[in-house]
Amino acid sequence: MRRDYGLVELSFAEGGEGAWSCFGISVQVHRLRTGDASAVPEPLREAYGPFAPKLTFDRLSAALTARGLSIELEDGTGEDVHRYRVPQSGARIFVVADPDPYGYGEPDPDEPARSARGDVLSISLSPSWWSAVGADQDTPVEPGPGCDSPHLKTR
Repeated sequence: MRRDYGLVELSFAEGGEGAWSCFGISVQVHRLRTGDASAVPEPLREAYGPFAPKLTFDRLSAALTARGLSIELEDGTGEDVHRYRVPQSGARIFVVADPDPYGYGEPDPDEPARSARGDVLSISLSPSWWSAVGADQDTPVEPGPGCDSPHLKTR
């Protein structure tokens, strides 16, 4: 099951006895391009203020490396989208490598806010990555609140 909160998507798998566990969190950064503030859950807007309509990989990587984290290009990424990982957290970052992979060359009238090379499309996290990463580190990774946060409202 997937719960879509606009900017944030949570994925769940049904376990035994009707219990559901969160196995993934995805931040759909590309949804900010529309400029629709409602794409960002209200608790995030209240805590962090307005969100910019796009996030570049350069800006994100500078912020992460300033915090002592490293970023690695993953093997086997496509020509139109590059996938990076942050080994200390298990995060995967998906970045536009070719904004016109099919060679159309003209903007789509249904998508006026086009992506550009270097724009972050999404960031994915998985609790299984956190536990695997934490086991290999001197200091375990603390994932923060669970996927079932009562602060997120369904759209």
